[in-house]
Amino acid sequence: MPSYVSLVAQGRYAEALEVHRRRNPFALACGRVCPAFCEIKCRRVELDQPVAIRQIKRFMADHEIEQPWTPPQLEEPKTEKVAVIGAGPAGLTAALRLAQKGYPVTVFEALPVAGGMMAVGIPEYRLPRDILNVEIENIERAGVEIKLNTALGKDFTLDDLLDGDGYKAVILAIGAHKSRELRIEGEEMEGVYHGTQFLRDIALGQATDGSTELAEVLTGKRVAVVGGGDVAIDAVRSAWRLNAAEVHLVYRRSRADMPARADEVEAAEKEGIQFHFLTNPSRVIGNGKVTGVELLRQELGEFDTSGRRRPVPIAGSEFTLDVDVLIPAIGQEPDLAWMDGDSTIETRRGATFAVNDGLATTRGGVFAAGDAVLGPATVIEAVAQGNRVADTVDNYLRTGRSEFVVVRPGYEVVEQQFDLEQYAKATRPPTREIPIEERRGNFDEVELLFDEETVQEECKRCLRCDLEWLETMGLGPMPVPERVLVVERRDA
Repeated sequence: MPSYVSLVAQGRYAEALEVHRRRNPFALACGRVCPAFCEIKCRRVELDQPVAIRQIKRFMADHEIEQPWTPPQLEEPKTEKVAVIGAGPAGLTAALRLAQKGYPVTVFEALPVAGGMMAVGIPEYRLPRDILNVEIENIERAGVEIKLNTALGKDFTLDDLLDGDGYKAVILAIGAHKSRELRIEGEEMEGVYHGTQFLRDIALGQATDGSTELAEVLTGKRVAVVGGGDVAIDAVRSAWRLNAAEVHLVYRRSRADMPARADEVEAAEKEGIQFHFLTNPSRVIGNGKVTGVELLRQELGEFDTSGRRRPVPIAGSEFTLDVDVLIPAIGQEPDLAWMDGDSTIETRRGATFAVNDGLATTRGGVFAAGDAVLGPATVIEAVAQGNRVADTVDNYLRTGRSEFVVVRPGYEVVEQQFDLEQYAKATRPPTREIPIEERRGNFDEVELLFDEETVQEECKRCLRCDLEWLETMGLGPMPVPERVLVVERRDA
């Protein structure tokens, strides 16, 4: 990361992007939606605020967007075919890395579009589809074939791939698209619309122009969303854009406990979403069609396994919230209906796959990655899983062993060309966004790009802790190998 930040500071954007793409093919997407875990660990926070790494990433990627990227093939062509099921960030990353290693790769996607939750879960005001499609086209340019509208369990089976079609390995990157139910009285009524389906319908073109069927359903209506994660926040902000008269968010814990990104919660609040914390639905009210939801106030009790205090219902605290649409968004899990009792692949709590350290499942030749292993996670976590499973599959096809592969990538030191002392008191620039009054009724991208001068100056706030680490370890620049160098192998 410090290397590409230093390159951006020097205006060497194409080189910076090339460095970043060695581990992440979704710089355009992550430059917009990444929760920026790296900023949490940025040492600049010890002085003031972390470097705006995500916005720097977005700038360098956007600057080069007109230059089509053809990912380089790093090894000689091979004959062993690999199937990837799911065209989300984990599946597409794995497919790209294997294609770069010379393998013929086909991605099977049940939806009519590629991108997984990036395409049908993240609204366009955060991640425009034309931006995402640029990165998907890059991966196709590497030789990856993507077959849309092709569902596992309906159009093909694992046996078809492994026994009939000649694939030597399969990667299950099916995501976590199945919404969890509230399990309360009345949930079957008309007007209950699960969060993942709601966002998917918008993404597939049923409501983005503000005049189609879904928009007509919500215009002037009272909407309540249940949940505190990213899907819940995306749902309330989307409903508001579709001209709902009132939009409420009901969450059983406190605001501080919400797993959603804090900046997204703040944005929802500014857009006029009404929050009901320490509140949980107890039943849906209506006569076949939703007219309201009964809510029960909560208080925080003892700590649970998540490290948060468990909500406890307060007896007699029921009250009614009048709504026309109720959107449960309390979590997702992989849809395993296609397995139909198949016991060759072991699963765990949350309908995720049981895997070893190398992401191999309990069925030979079948691997898994992304939300199907982690549960609902982030794009960058899925990308990391895609990189990892690709290394494991490569090792499996070379040796027949599904073992954990530790990869030591190269690291190039890019020297800074300025006096860091001059930036000791430099401050992080504020994020620029379109005004709130311009967001209603459309899904235009909210966050605006930093200008070139701002982003270069922001890069110079980097303290270059990588140089200190290399010095401490007694290391200098490590050359980037033509293919990854496996420095350790162990059986998982």
